[in-house]
Amino acid sequence: MNKIGKQLILLLIAGILGGIIGVGIVMSIDNNDKNTDGNKPGNLTNFTVDQITIPTFDFSVIAEHITPNVVHIKTTIDASSVENPHKGNPFFEFLDPKMFKYPQSGSGSGVIISSDGYIVTNNHVVADADKIEVSLYDKRTYMAEVIGKDPQTDLALIKIDAKDLPILDYGNSDELKVGEWVLALGNPFNLNSTVTAGIVSAKARSIGILGGGSAIESFIQTDAAVNPGNSGGALVNVEGKLVGINTAIASRSGQYEGYSFAVPSNIVIKVINDIKKYGKVQRGLLGVNISEVTTEIAKDNKLDKPIGVYIQDVVAEGAAKEAGIKKGDIIIKINDRKVNSVQALQEEVFINRPGDKIDVTLIRNGNEKVFSVTLKDFKGNEEIVIDKTDELRRELGAEFAELTAKEKARMGLENGVRVSNVSSGKMKSAGIPKNFVITKIDRKRVIKIEDVYEFLGSAKDGVLIEGIEPDGSKAYYGFGLSD
Repeated sequence: MNKIGKQLILLLIAGILGGIIGVGIVMSIDNNDKNTDGNKPGNLTNFTVDQITIPTFDFSVIAEHITPNVVHIKTTIDASSVENPHKGNPFFEFLDPKMFKYPQSGSGSGVIISSDGYIVTNNHVVADADKIEVSLYDKRTYMAEVIGKDPQTDLALIKIDAKDLPILDYGNSDELKVGEWVLALGNPFNLNSTVTAGIVSAKARSIGILGGGSAIESFIQTDAAVNPGNSGGALVNVEGKLVGINTAIASRSGQYEGYSFAVPSNIVIKVINDIKKYGKVQRGLLGVNISEVTTEIAKDNKLDKPIGVYIQDVVAEGAAKEAGIKKGDIIIKINDRKVNSVQALQEEVFINRPGDKIDVTLIRNGNEKVFSVTLKDFKGNEEIVIDKTDELRRELGAEFAELTAKEKARMGLENGVRVSNVSSGKMKSAGIPKNFVITKIDRKRVIKIEDVYEFLGSAKDGVLIEGIEPDGSKAYYGFGLSD
């Protein structure tokens, strides 16, 4: 991490656990449009400085247009799911743990993307929520269910039971330029429908908040003022089109200090379409380890300046290797789009799926070459594979975590898998709470997460689940499964 990175506190805006952790939101507004008409909700005028004509905007029409499309999300974590803050402290061991359990709440924002109630927001806004309440601009409220989540892009899709809702059209985030005007709309500090304006200050920005690995960080950076509660709100251009979902801020104080970051709309489109169609995000992999091109690398490859992305290595039996791409190549284009950073390359590959063919333009030994690459998934498949586990996971509506040795010792267990989250599904309907520990399914010991899916997946009718409640008591639950 560089000096600037070390100085900045990068915060996700979830609005959970009582106080909302702030994540900034910024929206892009296109300043290249010459005038507005019936198709463009902005009013533009021009003034001249040193022979350069500079457009200015009246944002009131844009704000009026987008405001009904952004919702206020309130989340609740049930008291039974809340960890005892004094656990392990001997001074509190003689007290009833229930004394310290209380519901936690938070808030954020979301954007309506379909008239029948689908809403996109940040994963961190709803990730741990037991209840999700959505308030519309006209003050109607609905309970929402989680359709799907993708922590690697910090996006989530939720749904309310409503019809004829206003929607925002998607804009093309690839076409955004640094310096363009943008608008951000959200609900900071529970202040409904707050609009701010700024410019795009950078693109394809990585700030290291999603954990690395296969996370995709290619944020739009803006200087629109955002604060806690803006997470999941809309970033729009001067045409009133959605170009990003506001996600994070860079701050020393936890409040807005000049920069915020949004997930580009082209990534949003890909994630949401995959969740709706397949239940999870389908990732097409190039199969390379990459890094930025340094001055030394550029010189070694007879380049006048650093451009593109350097291939440190290729994965055995990966898509790139099979296509003929080698270690030491420098990728400069994916299809027709230039890539001059690791983040930009990751974004261009990410919007594709396993089986998709992409053209990779690279430089090898000073010469430009083009390779056609068929992308693969993590398991090496060149087609989309629907795992029955994914279908079962959606039916259950729950997520699981394996117990640590410390947790087993504390609860006096030899085995078990913890229910880390419960949304709408069979387990919630059966009354199984978050943090319930499953020890047996149909009298078979549950040791690892795979056991949960194997035992439930092989069940022909109903199942009996045995385990430990969050308060330490023993409990049994039963429910039926689809054929």
